[in-house]
Amino acid sequence: MNAIARRMRAMPLRVTLVVSTVILVLAGLGASGVAVTSAMRADLVSRVDEGLNDAIHGWARPPAIRDDDQPGPPGLRRPKSQYYLASTLPNGFQLVFNDFGSSPDQSSLPSGDVGPTTVRSVGSGPEWRIAKRQQNGATVVIAIPLSDVDATMSRLIWLQVGVGCIVVLLIGVLSYLLVRSSLRPLRRVEETAHAIAGGDLHQRVPARPANTEVGSLGESVNAMLAQIQSAFAATAASERQARESEEKMRRFVADASHELRTPLTSIKGFADLMTLGAVSDSGDAVRRISGEADRMTMLVEDLLMLARLDAQRPLDDSPVDVLALLVDSVEAARASAPGREITLDLAGFEPTAQVEGDRLRLRQVLGNLLGNAVAHTGDDDRITVSARIDDGEVVVSVADTGPGLSSDEAEHVFERFYRGDPSRHRDQTASGSGLGLSIVAALVAAHGGRVGVRSEPGHGAEFWFALPSANTADPR
Repeated sequence: MNAIARRMRAMPLRVTLVVSTVILVLAGLGASGVAVTSAMRADLVSRVDEGLNDAIHGWARPPAIRDDDQPGPPGLRRPKSQYYLASTLPNGFQLVFNDFGSSPDQSSLPSGDVGPTTVRSVGSGPEWRIAKRQQNGATVVIAIPLSDVDATMSRLIWLQVGVGCIVVLLIGVLSYLLVRSSLRPLRRVEETAHAIAGGDLHQRVPARPANTEVGSLGESVNAMLAQIQSAFAATAASERQARESEEKMRRFVADASHELRTPLTSIKGFADLMTLGAVSDSGDAVRRISGEADRMTMLVEDLLMLARLDAQRPLDDSPVDVLALLVDSVEAARASAPGREITLDLAGFEPTAQVEGDRLRLRQVLGNLLGNAVAHTGDDDRITVSARIDDGEVVVSVADTGPGLSSDEAEHVFERFYRGDPSRHRDQTASGSGLGLSIVAALVAAHGGRVGVRSEPGHGAEFWFALPSANTADPR
């Protein structure tokens, strides 16, 4: 039994379905054949029994006994040729009518009347249906062979076998074609699975009615494929992000090491010169050492700021008056760069506009943007700070009329340690560390905002950032 089950499991599904269908059809035809054959034989035998009963109670009943106890002539009651008739009179005279080559075996018949029953032939021959009746001391036995019944049943059985074979053959062929057609969508699922196994994650099973098994399977498979594709995409994106993060970290460490090496080298050089007494003006050496220390301190603070932002440490969250922030930043820029034309344009700006955030950090954002504009423009260039409300956001921009940026510089300007063309720096010796704009981008992102730049070479640059407005005042 286990071997049969293993063989069934090893067969293709279409073969299993066809074989199962053929087996069920054979079982059904066999059961119906047995039932029909049994019913037909019972009906034919019943008709034979009716003829026997009619005969034994009619023309074949025991003959009357004469007074001289002598057997009389049979008269005109000659039995039909299809019957076997044996009459035994009380005086022992026996009259037998038999037109067959065999006779029924009466040895198994009990005494007395016997209803129609089946007996074998004496010697070889067919079975018989036989009945016996005793009356007035006479006994009559009448029988009929079942040869016609057996021949009819044989023809019926062979007819059923022939028709059954044709039906099984047709059902087998039609079942195979139907199963093959019905399983074609599953073949498509298999092809899709092979394509996905080959690396094509965009393959999908064709949609079919959802109320069908194949349609439901297709929906489930497509949902699974979508999840697999999303998982692969997420994994690939994570790996790509990890590689990019690793590359950025290496570049960051290299740039930070380079930036720190310069002031440290200067400090060590001046300190060594002072130790050896090779410096004529010790005050100038101390000033230089102090300046390099300040530069290194500023760089370290910027690096710490970026590290805190990368660690997503929470910032202070409170309403910030944008107008006051703009005014303070512009005044501070004017104080640090006297003689520069720095203007504040508030045309169309709502004075009561507010944003949610850390005021000191937002002040740092504006300070870095203004410091960048001052550092990269000439004394005759104008710097304009403006603000507006645009689709629920407070948009602040710092524009200048300086040399502008190339498309490549505009694309990378917010990256850490990125420096553009050195010729754009007003002071070649104070080009900065390349962290100011990256701090701007990180701080704005930490506040849930956006940052960008619009520039063309020779037509100035406009740096802007947008933050969600927290102003709840009714504009009416």
